[in-house]
Amino acid sequence: MIRWGIWIGTISGIVLGLFLWFVEMATGRKVYTLLMNVDFIPVIGDIEWPVYMEWLFHMIISWIIGILYVYILKHWIQDTRRNQWGLSILLTAFASTTYVPLTILAIKETPSLTDGVAILYWLIGHVLYAITLKKAYFRFW
Repeated sequence: MIRWGIWIGTISGIVLGLFLWFVEMATGRKVYTLLMNVDFIPVIGDIEWPVYMEWLFHMIISWIIGILYVYILKHWIQDTRRNQWGLSILLTAFASTTYVPLTILAIKETPSLTDGVAILYWLIGHVLYAITLKKAYFRFW
C-alpha cells in the first residue's frame, strides 16, 4: 500500500511540477517558484537548496498525498470509481488552497494574491494532479 501510494504520488507530483515549470518558463509567472519555495520555513528556509532538494521536498508532500489516497480508499471508504474521483478531487482541492499561505509567507518573489492568471495556472496544475492521482491509482493498483 505504501509503495503504491509513493508510486502514484511520484507520477502526480512530476506532472504538477513539470506543468508549473513549463508555465513559468513560458509566461514568467512564478508558479513553479511558488510550488518549490521553502524560504519561509524556520531553519531550512535559511539554506539555499539545490533544485533536486526542492524537488525532494515537493515529492515528499506528493508521496504523503498518494499514500493517504490509497490508505483511505483501502481502509476508510468503499473503493469505487466515484469515490476514487471524489477523494482525488478533495485531496487536491485542499492542496491547491496552499496558494494563499505560500504566497503570504514567501520571502522570495512569487505571484501575488491578486494575480488571477497565476491562480488559474495553479488551479489547472492541481486539476492535472487530481486526474493523474486517480488515473495512476487505477492503472497501477
